[in-house]
Amino acid sequence: MISVSGLQVSFAHRELFSDVSFTVNQRDRIALVGKNGAGKSTLLKIMAGLLEPSSGTVVRSADCRIGYLPQQMEHARDKSVLEETLTVFSHMDALRIRLDRINGELAVRDDYDSAAYKKLLVDLNEVTDGLHILASDNPRGNAEKTLGGLGFKASDLERPARTFSEGWNMRIELAKLLLSKPGVLLLDEPTNHLDIESLRWLEQYLESYTGALLVISHDRTFLDNVTERTIEISLGKIYDYKAPYSHYLELRRERVEQQTAAYENQQKTIEKTEEFIARFRYKPTKSNQVQSRIKQLEKMERIEIDPLDKSQIRIAFPPVQRSGKVVFTCRDVALGYDKGPIFTGAGMVIERGEKVAFVGRNGEGKTTMMKLLTGQKTVIEGTFEAGYNVKTGYYAQNQDELLDNGLTVYQTLDQIAVGDMRTRLREILAAFLFRGEDVEKKVGVLSGGERSRLAMAKLMLQPYNVLALDEPTNHMDIRSREVMKEALQQYPGTLVLVSHDRTFLDGLADKIYEFRDGRVKEHLGGIRDFMERRKLESLRELEKCIETKDNKSAAGPEKETDAPALYRQKKERDKTLKKLQQAVLRWENRIEQHEKGLAIMDEKLLAPPAEGFSTAFYQLYEKEKKELDHAMRAWEEAHNQLDTFINNTKDA
Repeated sequence: MISVSGLQVSFAHRELFSDVSFTVNQRDRIALVGKNGAGKSTLLKIMAGLLEPSSGTVVRSADCRIGYLPQQMEHARDKSVLEETLTVFSHMDALRIRLDRINGELAVRDDYDSAAYKKLLVDLNEVTDGLHILASDNPRGNAEKTLGGLGFKASDLERPARTFSEGWNMRIELAKLLLSKPGVLLLDEPTNHLDIESLRWLEQYLESYTGALLVISHDRTFLDNVTERTIEISLGKIYDYKAPYSHYLELRRERVEQQTAAYENQQKTIEKTEEFIARFRYKPTKSNQVQSRIKQLEKMERIEIDPLDKSQIRIAFPPVQRSGKVVFTCRDVALGYDKGPIFTGAGMVIERGEKVAFVGRNGEGKTTMMKLLTGQKTVIEGTFEAGYNVKTGYYAQNQDELLDNGLTVYQTLDQIAVGDMRTRLREILAAFLFRGEDVEKKVGVLSGGERSRLAMAKLMLQPYNVLALDEPTNHMDIRSREVMKEALQQYPGTLVLVSHDRTFLDGLADKIYEFRDGRVKEHLGGIRDFMERRKLESLRELEKCIETKDNKSAAGPEKETDAPALYRQKKERDKTLKKLQQAVLRWENRIEQHEKGLAIMDEKLLAPPAEGFSTAFYQLYEKEKKELDHAMRAWEEAHNQLDTFINNTKDA
């Protein structure tokens, strides 16, 4: 569908990457990864046709319709959320006009063998396919369903889009993109502004999406759930792995170990050669040998390795004063703004040393509760108490914007460091991935992820015994998130955080407060336990929904129907539902088996034996691929049957 060949990009005398080549095929699920500044977003823009490379080509197939979601865009909308979303279907009018023009030309031409006539036929096919894809019996219903999946309430749909934050407007763009059903989806950080429930909905949507997907995300769980191939950009080169993200990490570790060994051997060779040149440079009898070694060094292709790959992260926190046993207490708390409370009746007890996470849909009051804990809001009803000797450091979502752009990275920390910490500033900055010349960079030139890291380092440098962190990992790459998580796991004080990153929360938070439908509910245990419980609750809600529909049917026009008949009806439905669920699960297990088999064979292909592989090996490899394709098609059909049955049951 898309072929990238020999791509090279340079900015301001700096080469971003060179000789990049790969192909995106239909139904490919690709994660594009690399540290902040590696060129991931630039590559997506080039593939979308928004940027031109310095050299190289991007070839798109004639029927390839690309949908691109950038990280940031301008929003100036007076339309309502629903009206703005429905504009995606306005393309149908333009397509119909184009279709009429093409049909008119074809009706009067008779040069059937000419290139121009064949071009018209290609255009006709393209326009017809476009109309078919966009056509919908119920565009409004599809738009409402998609917006609901992305977190919008029914009452939000008639509000002007401009009254929503940038994050919510990004959701509108994502909804329009999904409704347009492109052949290739290019998504740049689609998870940044999504809550956990919206993330799960998007994952489920992408599972049934039939086109190709290329996604940049720093959410490891999301990548594992939606991708099957990983392309890494590192030091201006790409590495293409036929593996999902977690498996890619294992393969990458092996590659880095090999590269590091080769790098160290080369460095020893360079050192010895340079010693020889320096020793015999001015000896006439050795001049030929010296020149030979100089040329050898000049021609040598230097091996590069990312300094982060050989780094060991160690973050030591400054000593903090001990707080009381109970840090925060809320009793029957109501919080909100002028329009009224967001939630009521909230009860909460956070004790010293606990690591607590606030989760829930956007707009349910997580940030508002954070403002209460940090003294920026007061309760509408109920009581709130902070414990003895509580000193709270607050990381807001816009914390990185509060940094002084005129200072260097080093100066930013030097301003606040006291005591022994001043002698360890470079060590601390290195722990937050600022090394070498990075520490002398002006804050104003840092990327979003770098600014977030610096803001967090600044916060952690101060002797707070409570940290309240609101989306601290936004804009951070995966390595930075891992560093942050490792640091917070060692933090000796109390931690309260808001995050939608499930991988980040896993193993970090030991208590969950869920904000949902105007209430705050406590869940003991980590994020995995919470997700499992929520999954079960969702299933129970579905069962209740089905039972409610059954009860309504029984109370309606057919209420004279006898109870045994209703029982048999329900029993038959339950039996069918179970059968369909088992079919989906059965094909999922087969897919997993075939994928594991292919992964093992792919590993072997990466390091072929000297004598090569036998014909039988390649035959077995092709057989495994065909069986995987068959299992994928069968799973898709089983999943569609299950969805149809559930929807019909709801509507019955």
